[in-house]
Amino acid sequence: MPPEKKDRSPVALEQRDISADQRMFSPSVARNSAPIVAVLKRVLPTRGAVLEIGCGTGEHAVCFAGAMPNLTWQPSDPDADARTSTSSWIKFAGLKNVLAPRDIDVCSGQWGVEQTAHFDAIVSINMIHIAPWAASLGLFAGAGRLLHAGGLLLLYGPFMRDGAHNAPSNAAFDAALKERNPSWGVRDIADLEQVGEAAGFNLRETIEMPTNNMLLVFSSGSA
Repeated sequence: MPPEKKDRSPVALEQRDISADQRMFSPSVARNSAPIVAVLKRVLPTRGAVLEIGCGTGEHAVCFAGAMPNLTWQPSDPDADARTSTSSWIKFAGLKNVLAPRDIDVCSGQWGVEQTAHFDAIVSINMIHIAPWAASLGLFAGAGRLLHAGGLLLLYGPFMRDGAHNAPSNAAFDAALKERNPSWGVRDIADLEQVGEAAGFNLRETIEMPTNNMLLVFSSGSA
């Protein structure tokens, strides 16, 4: 039998408008960008390189790069339409510190950048709950390969604590995700800590965010 093909179709849980130049607009990005930027400015290094996993529309990439001009931002997404949108946003914003988006699938054994780049931080926003558990495993494994010692892995989204949701709306969201795809779902911080520790990461900070989201800051090794 031929090998099973990976499903690389785009995943979006919201309606997105598209401009004539192929820029996509995400309603959730408009809501969450400001609070995320506030945290990133505090926890990220003032200079260095950041890899974004699952950049989606590309709006976060240009927002974050514009707010932190001394950081070089490398967006990535396995979906071609997302990369097209991100490229258009980079051109529209006219930023010099955002690189062309890369095609990275965290479930792959190698991400294609191991020989050419290492990073001070990796950021992934609203990705691991709309992907199989293998994506979380692959994310930590890849971060272990690509981050400098003391580098940060930042995860934003809804999370559980020891099997409990922090709001009824997140419990309903989790059920809806699993109905759509049984391999999806809101992840438990304890499970992520366990995977992180096996890959050499420690959970340094858990930050409460608006609308019952959190931002987890994992640190790799020692600086």
